[in-house]
Amino acid sequence: MPAILIVDDERDLLSVLDFNLRQAGFETLLAASGAEALAQLRRRVPDLVLLDLMLPDLSGTEVCRTLKSDPRTRGVPVMMLTAKGEEVDKVVGFELGAEDYVTKPFSVRELVLRVKALLRRVHGAPAPAEAGRGPEPVGAIRVDVEAHRAFVAGEEVTLTPLEFRLLVTLMSRAGRVQSREQLLQDVWEMSSELETRTVDTHVKRLREKLGPARDLLETVRGVGYRLVPPSERD
Repeated sequence: MPAILIVDDERDLLSVLDFNLRQAGFETLLAASGAEALAQLRRRVPDLVLLDLMLPDLSGTEVCRTLKSDPRTRGVPVMMLTAKGEEVDKVVGFELGAEDYVTKPFSVRELVLRVKALLRRVHGAPAPAEAGRGPEPVGAIRVDVEAHRAFVAGEEVTLTPLEFRLLVTLMSRAGRVQSREQLLQDVWEMSSELETRTVDTHVKRLREKLGPARDLLETVRGVGYRLVPPSERD
C-alpha cells in the first residue's frame, strides 16, 4: 500500500486529504509544519509527498530542498500545493526537483487522480517512448532504459524520474519538434490544463544537466522543444 506524506498547516484540509486518500487505498502520514514533515521523513520514506508551500515554520521549498538533497529521500516524488500568486515559489520548487503542483483551491477528486498518475509515472509502467530497447544515442547522449541511467560523453548524469522520461521521449523523436502540450500528455500524462511552465522548468533543468550536450536540446520559439542530432544542426 503506497504511503503518502501530507504536509499542510490547514487542519481541515489535512483531514479532508487524509480521508480521501485513505478511501482511495493509500496509507497516509500527516504533518502540519515543516519540522513535523522532516521528522516524518526521518522515521520513514514515503512513496510521495504532498507539500504545501506556505507553512508556519520552514517554507515548503526548504522542506523540498532538504528532501531532494538527502540520498535517502531524493527519489521521492513531490507534488506541491500552492496558492495563486506563488509563481516564484513554484518555479523554485521545480528547480529543487519537485515533480508537479496543484493550485488551491482544487478538486480533491482531481488531486487523488493526479497522485495516482504521478505514482504511475515514477514507479509504474514506463512511458510509451521507453518501450523496447530504448532510443538510439543522440550525439554524446546515451540512455540505458532498463537500468534507468543516462550518460553524456560517457559520464553518467543524475536525473529525476521525470527528467529521465522527458529525455527518453525527446531522444526517441530526435529532430522532431515536440509541443509543450504533447510533452504534457506523453511525459506527465496530463492534459494541457496543467500550466506549460511545468514543461519549461523541467526542460531548463534537463538542459543544465546535459552539460557539453546542452546545445542539442533546442527551444523552438512559440512551439516547443526538440533534441537535434549534431549532424542535423546548422
